[in-house]
Amino acid sequence: MATPVHELDLPDVDLFGLEREEAVTTLLAAQEKHWLVRMPLGYAVTRYEDAVAILRDRRWHSATALMTQMAGIDDAEFEGRQQRSILSMEGPEHARLRRLVAPAFTPKAADRLRPFMREVVGGLFDKVASQGTCELVEDVCEPYPIPIICELLGAPKEDWKLFSQWATDIFRIFNDDLVNDFPIINAAFAELDTYVRALVDERRKSPADDLLSALIALEEAGDKLSTDELVMMSQAVLMAGTDTTRNQLACSVALLSNHPDQWAALAGGDQALAQSTVEETMRHLGAVRGTARFSSEDVEYRDVLFPMGTVMAVSLATANFDPEVFGTDHSFDITHHFQSAQLTFGSGIHYCLGAALARAELQEALPLLARRMPDMQVEGEIEWKPNNIGIWGPAKLPLRFTPA
Repeated sequence: MATPVHELDLPDVDLFGLEREEAVTTLLAAQEKHWLVRMPLGYAVTRYEDAVAILRDRRWHSATALMTQMAGIDDAEFEGRQQRSILSMEGPEHARLRRLVAPAFTPKAADRLRPFMREVVGGLFDKVASQGTCELVEDVCEPYPIPIICELLGAPKEDWKLFSQWATDIFRIFNDDLVNDFPIINAAFAELDTYVRALVDERRKSPADDLLSALIALEEAGDKLSTDELVMMSQAVLMAGTDTTRNQLACSVALLSNHPDQWAALAGGDQALAQSTVEETMRHLGAVRGTARFSSEDVEYRDVLFPMGTVMAVSLATANFDPEVFGTDHSFDITHHFQSAQLTFGSGIHYCLGAALARAELQEALPLLARRMPDMQVEGEIEWKPNNIGIWGPAKLPLRFTPA
């Protein structure tokens, strides 16, 4: 007989106002008392096994669709857009879309863009190389993913700045101030929608060697993406492929700045080391530290009954340090190889669709920066984004190095 979750004696945790390290430490301490944690809006799991189980259980739905409701915003059009997005869609329709678009997001598809990735990040660093200083977030991390997303979609270079602004504005949705940011977010979505529809019309008439043309051509047993679905997928690519990569690159460099010997080793150009570096930096300092689900029905898990509508936070940051999976030695080592994958990309049906692209971008950028800044040091202090920011990282990362 399952015990209703509200009857359990659980550690109570409120992370509001805590810095990242303090929040992770608090959750790890609670983890020692119970596998489940009670939080102000629901519950949380912190261990690797439970995180994977919740994320892979299709009875637990993405809480992204609840964001406007939880913020007290009543806008049927916006709420409908969120529910139609592959980032929050559930059930057979979600499975259909993932199945249709999966061939466009393989590692092989991402690998074709690697030369362009090197060109972009190298060009950005060229602008500051002779100065011997840079503010890495503004100079490199922020502008880096946009040209790649635009190249992927087939948008021309003169529109890169438009995409960058849309991405910045749309990602305000995760900044825990939805009421005030809502008009800006809505306007960005509307402008992007109009732009992509025009691009879809153009690609239907004149296909090119880009993702949008590939998505238009995708077909399985006569099933094809509609124009609305093509627009939604393009928006999802922009959202999933921009702010995450910007912040993760900055997080990774900030972490490596404390390990000059490993930074030097990365400069050697070993592809296998670049791959393990990305996994280790994402495990230790992931830009996405957690995600949330809600139970679409009464759910029994580990002899506990979670009533329909229960909100469950999944702490990816603490799961990435689970001693049963990653051992008790929490030292940072870019040569680490674990049997289980780090969870910053998530797991289950909402596993990051653009994970291969993000991995490729980071694997190309980090070794190049290590070669160009072999004696890189942080100049002053790193300024971190507020802890309530959903996709998190340095706001400012000032560096100094020997000028080229």
